[in-house]
Amino acid sequence: MELSDYLTAITRESAALADAAERAGLDAPVPSCPGWDVGDLVAHVGEVQQWARITVEQRATERISRRTLPGAPGGPERVPWFRGQAASLVAVLAATPVDARVWSWTDDDTAQFWSRRQANEAAVHRWDAELAAGAPATIDAALAADGVDERLGWLPARADLAGAGETVHLHCTDTNGEWFVTLSPSGSTVERVHAKGDVAARGAASDLDLFVWGRVAPTDLDVFGDAALLARFQELISF
Repeated sequence: MELSDYLTAITRESAALADAAERAGLDAPVPSCPGWDVGDLVAHVGEVQQWARITVEQRATERISRRTLPGAPGGPERVPWFRGQAASLVAVLAATPVDARVWSWTDDDTAQFWSRRQANEAAVHRWDAELAAGAPATIDAALAADGVDERLGWLPARADLAGAGETVHLHCTDTNGEWFVTLSPSGSTVERVHAKGDVAARGAASDLDLFVWGRVAPTDLDVFGDAALLARFQELISF
């Protein structure tokens, strides 16, 4: 996806999140985020967007602590504040070269990382907000496939994600996107290939994205092979 695609997604998904928050009310529980209400969700996404904007704006080379930044306001000001954070983030990302060097927690230390991360962050949390409001819409297929690719791309860096050679194949049914994950004793590998795994899970890109982020169960996908492995895989990759 291009920068313009990510910025469009941040704008669209953030606006839809804010609209859902207003429909649901800030006190409504968020079923997909146990212990959170909609106000917590709006504060979280807005504070992350603020953090991302400042990180890019300052061309930070080290992690900026979110605790040093202003928190979200309470009460009726929270949703308008969030709308402003989203707009400010998009403006800064649009004005920043995609290859500008900026800190991240991955090996992609460019501004492009933040455009991608914030687009996918907004999409999943928009779904959370709409679930709280009662009617979540699916995530755009291209963005959702990108979200799966981003999430799985982080796995090889995790030393705790290992196995005995088990393999998991994920396959989008509505857009391009296939991933083959191997859990070996030394860690995990991810390949963008079609191959037969110990378990295969097929579904719309939106469902696969929500699966890798722990929002939907393995049973919401078409599963072939070792269903218990797929459930364990979801647990292993959770935060």
